[in-house]
Amino acid sequence: MRLPPFPMSAAALLLALLACGLPARAAEPAPPQTPTPARQQRLVRMVRQDCGSCHGMRLGGGLGPALTPAALQALPPESIAATIFHGRPGTPMPGWQPMLTESEAAWIATQLKQGFPEEPAR
Repeated sequence: MRLPPFPMSAAALLLALLACGLPARAAEPAPPQTPTPARQQRLVRMVRQDCGSCHGMRLGGGLGPALTPAALQALPPESIAATIFHGRPGTPMPGWQPMLTESEAAWIATQLKQGFPEEPAR
């Protein structure tokens, strides 16, 4: 059984797709955005106050585990950021996605791994 001729050859189809500007490969995810300095100050306050209520005001542990560089050493920043953003089901750890972007959660995770900044004096 012979199929009817295809109106466009494979080469012509490929050229047509390229002319339309279709990407040759999937786009890479954008790198996380660093929060503005003003937003960084608000995030530091949030972590020190809100997270500190469970993780200790010095982030050394309390109801929740310590969030010090030594305590987080073995965890990749992506894992820490996912916990911040999505929480931990079955534990008191809430997800903070209603108040943070994924980039902000990644920034907090990086700061925790380095030693979280203190709140600026008022």
